Amino acid sequence: MPIYEYKCRECGDKFEKLVRTSAAEKDVKCPACDSPLVQRQISACGMLSGSADFGAAASASSCAPSGGG
Repeated sequence: MPIYEYKCRECGDKFEKLVRTSAAEKDVKCPACDSPLVQRQISACGMLSGSADFGAAASASSCAPSGGG
């Protein structure tokens, strides 16, 4: 069950929502203003290479903390 990021077109609020099915996505509303005018955002972490080894892909993604030290 994916967690998607959304942005409200009415008030600009950004929020995350667990969506169990694609049919349930049409019922997503903004938690700040209750508007149904929301748009799913593209998440950098959601765009991994599709590797079967999620741990390896996640550590190589830009979402992993940098070793800056």
